[in-house]
Formats: sequence, structure tokens, C-alpha cells
Amino acid sequence: MQEAIEEALKAERLGEVPIGAVIVHGDEVIGRGHNLRETSMDPTAHAEIIAIREASRKLGAWRLLDCTLYVTLEPCPMCAGALIQSRVKKVVYGTADPKAGCAGTLMNLLQEPRFNHETQLVSGLLQEECSALLTQFFRRLRGRL
Repeated sequence: MQEAIEEALKAERLGEVPIGAVIVHGDEVIGRGHNLRETSMDPTAHAEIIAIREASRKLGAWRLLDCTLYVTLEPCPMCAGALIQSRVKKVVYGTADPKAGCAGTLMNLLQEPRFNHETQLVSGLLQEECSALLTQFFRRLRGRL
């Protein structure tokens, strides 16, 4: 999760919402991503999507079997869908997202039995650190408005 936090800090330095993700296969990080929606003007440029794309290129496959995604914020519906489609084995997230969380907060798409793939799920890893990144970012942003 510490690597995902480092990715979130990269996003913050760009003025992006500080969300970071890494994908691990075995002991190796094979995908990294951080929020780039504002920078790229792309609504799909979430940390998870960027990490999935990089991991798929690295493995030479769209199936990310036996991979674990670490992400600082609970995945949204789009990212949860991409994680199901890419067959990620396990998702570990730092802090819940009360507005868009689809790994247990608003709904749990990652473990929906009607889909053809269910993901193992761990929540709350380094929750305080992950939450503080977002809280501090938005406090600074509101202070500038």
C-alpha cells in the first residue's frame, strides 16, 4: 500500500485528486497508476485503470490472474467493472469512498455472485494515511476557492 500512496502523492503534485494504485504479481509491481483525469482531460484516467493497462502490457495478457491491486481509495463502479473484466484476484484498498465506492460501501460489485468473476477483498489497509491524503487535499483546495 505504501507504493500506492507514493503514486497518490505523484497525482497530488500534478494538482490531481491524490489517488494511487499498484498491481502486484508475485513479488513484483507490474502496474502503477495515479489519477490523471484533469491532466489528460480523460474521465477514465483513474489510478486503477492506468495500473491495469500497464500490468496487462507487462504480462502480455488482459487476464491479470494471480494479481493483487493495492489502491488508496475504494474503487468506483467503472474501476470495479474493469477489475472484474481483467480478472484481478484480490483488491486491497485503503479508505472507503462514501460517494462512489463499489467494493462494499454503496454496493459490492467485486463480489457480486452473478458476475463470472469474484475478487477477494481487503479494506482499511493504512486507512488513516489514505484518508488523510484526500482530506488534506480537499481542505487546501477549498482554501483556495
